[in-house]
Amino acid sequence: MPESVVDTVTEVPVAVVGAGPAGLMLAHLLGRAGVEAVAVDLRTREEIAATHRAGILEAGAARDLVETGVSDRVLREGHEHEGTELRFGGRPHRIDFRALVGASVWLYPQTEVFVDLADARERDGGAVHFGVRDTEVLDVDTAAPRVRYTAADGTRHEIRARYVVGADGSRGTCRNLVPERLRTRYGTEYPFAWFGVLAQAPASAPELVYAHSAHGFALISRRTADVQRMYFQCDPHERTEDWSDERIWETLQARVAGEDGFRLVEGPVLERAVLRFRSFVQEPMRWGSLLLAGDAAHTVPPTGARGLNLALHDVKVLAAVLLRALGPEGEPALADYQPQALRRVWRAQHFSSWMTRLLHNTPDATPFDHHRQLGELDTLVNTRAGRTYLAEQYTGWPTP
Repeated sequence: MPESVVDTVTEVPVAVVGAGPAGLMLAHLLGRAGVEAVAVDLRTREEIAATHRAGILEAGAARDLVETGVSDRVLREGHEHEGTELRFGGRPHRIDFRALVGASVWLYPQTEVFVDLADARERDGGAVHFGVRDTEVLDVDTAAPRVRYTAADGTRHEIRARYVVGADGSRGTCRNLVPERLRTRYGTEYPFAWFGVLAQAPASAPELVYAHSAHGFALISRRTADVQRMYFQCDPHERTEDWSDERIWETLQARVAGEDGFRLVEGPVLERAVLRFRSFVQEPMRWGSLLLAGDAAHTVPPTGARGLNLALHDVKVLAAVLLRALGPEGEPALADYQPQALRRVWRAQHFSSWMTRLLHNTPDATPFDHHRQLGELDTLVNTRAGRTYLAEQYTGWPTP
C-alpha cells in the first residue's frame, strides 16, 4: 500500500517522540551541543502542563536544570528538603538527609519542570510540535528512520532522522516497535493503589511525611503554599465519586494519628484520583535506530519518588551517547547507553519496591507481617546504617 503524500519533509539528526520532561530535556541538551532535534507529542502543551505528577527532584536533577540553562526557577520557587519524616507506631521519626549524606531533594512539581523545559525550547528556537495525531514511527530497523504525523491544522509532515528516541511514556507506541521475539519485559503488579487528592489548605508539615499504620499507608506533601498534595493507600477499584471530603479527611487523619497529637490542616478537596502503579522494565532500550527513554522503557511505583529522576538521568546519559554516535565514533557508541541507564534503573526498581512493601499493607497481610514491618521500620530509623541507607537511596546516586 503506497504511503500518503506529506506536506513537508524535515531532516534532522534526532527525532523525539514524546515532548514531556524527558523528551524536552533531551532536545535541550542536544541543542546546547549544536545538534538539532525535533520533538512531537499527541498531547497539547496545555494538557501536559495541567497533568499533576510527582514533585521530588534529586539535587542533581535540580542542579542540571540550572546549570544547563533551562531555568533557575527551581531554586527560586522550589523547596529544598533536607530530610523526610517516617511515622509509624504512632510516632514521628525524621531522617536527616543533609546530616547523613550531605545531600537533599527539592519539592518542585513535574508540571513546573515541563513548563521550564517548554519555555526553554521556545526561547532557544527548538522545534516542538504539540497536539499532533496519527503519529507513525517507520524504518527504525534501518539507518534512515522516519516519523510521520498530522499537525493540528490537518497537514501531514515527515521527519527524517538518523536516530529516533521514544520518550512517549508507558502508554506510548515506541516500546512496541521492538519486535516481540527480541524484547524482554520484567514487571509486577501491586495489589493496591493510591487515592490522590489536592486540597485547599496550608502545608501540614515542612517536609514530606510517609506514614505506616494498621489502617494503611499515607503520604503527605504539598503542591503550593496553600494547596496540599496527599495520597493514601486504597483498593485499585475504588471510585472517586464514593469519597466525600469528610470521608477523605477522616481516612487521612487516621493514617497519620499519633501520640504527638499530629493532625493535618483540613480544607476543601479540589481534585481526587485513583492511581494504580506497577514496576516495569523493558530490555533492550535500543533496537536499530530507536532508543527508549523514561517511562517508555521503565516505570516504578511512586513511593520512592524515582520516576521523573530516572527519566532525566536516562536522557542525560543518552544525550552524551548520541553526540558520540553522531560524531567520529559512529553507531558503536550507542552500546554504552543501555548498561549505564539500566544500572540506575534497577537500583531504583529495588528501592521503589522496597519502600512500597515496607510502608503498605497488603490485602493478605497477617499480624506477623504487620509486626515484622514495624520491626524493619524500627531498625531503619534507630540505626545509623539504616538511616544512611534510606538517605542515600532517596537523594539518588551520582552519575558516573
